[in-house]
Amino acid sequence: MPDPIRILLADDHPMFREGVAHSLSGEPDFEVVAQTASGEEAAEFALRLKPDVALLDITMPGIGGIAAAARIAAGLPDIRILMLTVSEDKDNLLAALKAGAHGYVLKGTSASELRAIVRRVAAGEAFISPALATRLLVEFSHPQERDPLSELTAREHDVVKLLGQGASNREIAEQLHLAEKTVKHYVTCILQKLQARSRTEAALIAVGHGLPARAAPEATPAKRHPYGKR
Repeated sequence: MPDPIRILLADDHPMFREGVAHSLSGEPDFEVVAQTASGEEAAEFALRLKPDVALLDITMPGIGGIAAAARIAAGLPDIRILMLTVSEDKDNLLAALKAGAHGYVLKGTSASELRAIVRRVAAGEAFISPALATRLLVEFSHPQERDPLSELTAREHDVVKLLGQGASNREIAEQLHLAEKTVKHYVTCILQKLQARSRTEAALIAVGHGLPARAAPEATPAKRHPYGKR
């Protein structure tokens, strides 16, 4: 019979951790070699005991699971690291994978599914909970368009709004109570940030991203001749 898969388990919720440990230990091909409630101890146990799989929560006292994963991966790259967490945050997932994790599993996973995932990761596979993997694929295949106006400061936003309404530097200076020289500086910065070649292009970008354009002048009704003639 092959040697059992040796597992390090780190989670700061005792009841959950003990439940997972009991579920894993009940399988003949698993051996839970250590349990801990902190990221620091998880890294220390991993370096000392050299388990096959480190099963880590993300949110723990001290350095947390992602930092612990990074320490383990740096010191013992052969250890397989599997995050077990409630976090569905994309940034946490990407940070964990960057730290060296080979899998990312949500805590809603059933005991039987978790055992199967541990076996797969221990055998060299990578695993991400399907719902998270689908969400990532959708986001990467439909990236959000960058809003160029988001890089402007509040004052630059005021200036470009008036540019979009066709105001001159002098008119902008009067409305914002600034020196005309200061307005010229803001316009230069705006052109650089928007990658615009002219005031007109900057104004078009501003209007294209939701800033109001100058209203069209109302038509002046034709005057009637006092005797009814035009």
